[in-house]
Amino acid sequence: MKIAIAKDGEMVAEHFGQCVAYDLYIVEDSKVTGQEYIESPGHAPGMLPKLLADHGANIVIAGGMGPKAVELFHANDIEVILGVTGTIKDALESFIKGKLESGENVCHH
Repeated sequence: MKIAIAKDGEMVAEHFGQCVAYDLYIVEDSKVTGQEYIESPGHAPGMLPKLLADHGANIVIAGGMGPKAVELFHANDIEVILGVTGTIKDALESFIKGKLESGENVCHH
């Protein structure tokens, strides 16, 4: 499984499409076995779901994203978890333990 997390420094970014990079974690048997840093090519409709699908992402974690982006991720068979705040490390650990829950999408456009 590959989990992409929108970055704002060491924190989960509030808006998926406006962050500068994504951490992509490879998780096998509840352990992180690899990590990739992906710079954002910018915010253009449909670009980011395809980019992360091309990198093999299965899950995307962010504070928020627009409804069209959510649809495009689902069309690429990528699960979206929104409303996540805090550090990337804590979000990843919570997800691996099965305790990360979607909260309120912080993006309302």
